[in-house]
Amino acid sequence: MTESDATRAYLIYCISALRLFFQSRPQVYVSGNLFIYYEEGKPQKSISPDVFVIFGVNKRERRSYKTWQEGGKLPSFVLEITSLSTQKQDEEIKPKLYASLEIPEYFQYDPTGDYLPSQLKGQRLVNGQYEPIAPETLADGSLSLHSQKLGLDLRLLPPQAPLAIAHLLPIARELRLFDPQSGAQLLTYEEAEQARLNAEQKIADLQTQSAEAQAQQKAAEQQLAELRDKLRSHGIDPDTL
Repeated sequence: MTESDATRAYLIYCISALRLFFQSRPQVYVSGNLFIYYEEGKPQKSISPDVFVIFGVNKRERRSYKTWQEGGKLPSFVLEITSLSTQKQDEEIKPKLYASLEIPEYFQYDPTGDYLPSQLKGQRLVNGQYEPIAPETLADGSLSLHSQKLGLDLRLLPPQAPLAIAHLLPIARELRLFDPQSGAQLLTYEEAEQARLNAEQKIADLQTQSAEAQAQQKAAEQQLAELRDKLRSHGIDPDTL
């Protein structure tokens, strides 16, 4: 199935940001849009979430994921990016299937706001059934849902916030991931590298400004010394002025 620009952009953002966040943990596998086969010998028994996280398996590249080769491990977190073509499955079929597979958390995000009125919704498995995760409205107007499995917040930024992906399609509210412990927004590898370069450039600019200020101070001190010498040459003690 083909993907819209907005769907692909958020899929790439979430996978990249989660991989960077969990990069120091070798037993966390982050991927998406990859077939997960959950019954050996039955290829039709498969799912392919847009974004998923599996704990307790090796972090490595895979062409597909077969549970019988991975100790039976299934995703603890799934995010589907809802569109016109996936709305019915995301809303009706996948919740039942994911619940039957005992996937603890199921989130949905609609980049356009056309198919999910709230744009973002989360559900947590309780006694075999999904129950909605209550959203929290933050002081800046962001709508936040907490993932217990990831230890992260999924947030819809306020409409007036700068939208990094808004040029692709008209997007009502942008989805970003946050670490509630630090309050920091999760970045992709590219964003983190750009932030590093920006910080290095800022440090270089400050060092240049400091060097220029020191040079100006040295020049002023030299001019003052020359003036004092000139006064003395005329028989005037500059310390008495």
